[in-house]
Amino acid sequence: MLELLEKAALTALGAASLTQKKGEEMVQELKTRYKMSEEEGRVFLERIQDMARVGTQRTSEIVETEVKRVLDRIGMVPRDEFDRLERRVKALEAQRLDAENEEPGTEC
Repeated sequence: MLELLEKAALTALGAASLTQKKGEEMVQELKTRYKMSEEEGRVFLERIQDMARVGTQRTSEIVETEVKRVLDRIGMVPRDEFDRLERRVKALEAQRLDAENEEPGTEC
């Protein structure tokens, strides 16, 4: 399942970079075929790049949401939560060792 999500993310990123290249090629073709000015071509390319950027952001959001959903479903915790719990366990273990090392009769 994670492989499928990884492949989807890489495909989306590849498509975004391909879109930029294809956009530039399209601008060159429009300039020659339709006698588009340099400024019109630049504006058109910016629109294409904006659309690609929005598509890439949206794809990233979808992939991130799906990955979180899958990780929740299989019971994995986020790294920050794991680290927080690990610190808590170490602190509790240190407290237990301190309590074991106290001299008898000094607890009150």
